[in-house]
Amino acid sequence: MTLDDHAEDLASDLGVDKEEVKADLQNLVEYSVPIEEAKSSLRRKYGDGSGTGEPTAKDIAEVSTSDSAVTVRGRVLTVGKRSIRYQGDELVIFEGELGDESEKISYTAWEDFDLAPGDTIEARGAGVREWEGNPELNLGSETAIEFADESMGVPHEIGGERSLADLAPGDRGRTLEVRVAEVEAKVIDGRDGETEILSGVFADDTGRLPFTDWDPHDEIADGNSIRIVNAYVREFRGVPSVNVAEFSSVEPLDRDVESSENAPRMSIREAVDSEGMFDVEITGNLLAVRDGSGLIQRCPDCGRVIQRGECRAHGDVDGEDDLRVKAIIDDGTASLTAVLDADLTSEIYGGDVEDAREAARDAMDQEVVAESIREAIVGHEFRVRGTLSVDDYGANLEATEFETRDDEPAERARALLAEADG
Repeated sequence: MTLDDHAEDLASDLGVDKEEVKADLQNLVEYSVPIEEAKSSLRRKYGDGSGTGEPTAKDIAEVSTSDSAVTVRGRVLTVGKRSIRYQGDELVIFEGELGDESEKISYTAWEDFDLAPGDTIEARGAGVREWEGNPELNLGSETAIEFADESMGVPHEIGGERSLADLAPGDRGRTLEVRVAEVEAKVIDGRDGETEILSGVFADDTGRLPFTDWDPHDEIADGNSIRIVNAYVREFRGVPSVNVAEFSSVEPLDRDVESSENAPRMSIREAVDSEGMFDVEITGNLLAVRDGSGLIQRCPDCGRVIQRGECRAHGDVDGEDDLRVKAIIDDGTASLTAVLDADLTSEIYGGDVEDAREAARDAMDQEVVAESIREAIVGHEFRVRGTLSVDDYGANLEATEFETRDDEPAERARALLAEADG
């Protein structure tokens, strides 16, 4: 929506002159106030069309995306700090969660209110916006923050201390103690041109997650055990990804963080219900090999699989040959699609891309490669490890390991019992 559209909608809701609203809105935006916060500010200024400018006092559980401004009382659970670029300007924001006895809610503070975890506050005139389908408080120039002398009791954890398994996209102000399992320096095209970052994998005794350090810290080195304060979490390829930035602090630990080289083993139902895991291991029967397996062609520009020489993004292209398997795995609790890359597919097929290309030429049929793979793996039980993503189209496991389960059931049962007793 354009500024004019926002002004028209706002004027209609408030029953006031559009040009007056537009002028006020333009003024706030020029001072880098986010558009939703600016609109909330004007709703409070003009009384939200109801003749009163007093925001409604609500329990946090009652706050909804239809609210323009509210007054809430709660306890600060977490506080994070980071910089963002908004309309060409660099802004420092504070963000985290606020909780009361009824619920908790995320917030973004566009000013430094000197909030700290554990503070009990009343936020009067807090704007409300929708963030990923949920209401979020916006604390800005029109918000009054009052600190209470007595602490409010809340049924929520105060502070950002978390293990990797507890993280979810949208988390802010998190404190982690992890081991750097993998790390590499990269140069990317950032918002200010070429930018050096660090990326890799963090590990602790609950699991492993990918990370990006946008302001490379020397302490993030291979094998180091570190404590990170003020990390935030985004979703990357369907799984949580830890982000470290300029306002994050990273300190070496004087002890080693325990971590395992093994992925957590789960039933397929447990894994799918997690809604995405960076590293997980499942076991199940391979029921079918889906279309789009075997010898395939990819776009040389974007890597997408092409059909009849056409890429959805780049049109007609000369495809590059590759190998892939998309296999349906079921363990009785649920099913998913395991996707095997060229290396794992070559192990199953018994040959590389050139061998597959030659077989297809001899048979004058590309499907002969997929048929050969089907004969080798359908009906067998496999252990699969990899990265699981879950979306509206189903669950997909990008495999990093793929092995036949050829041990006897009785032997496996004994091993499981021994593991449980240990």
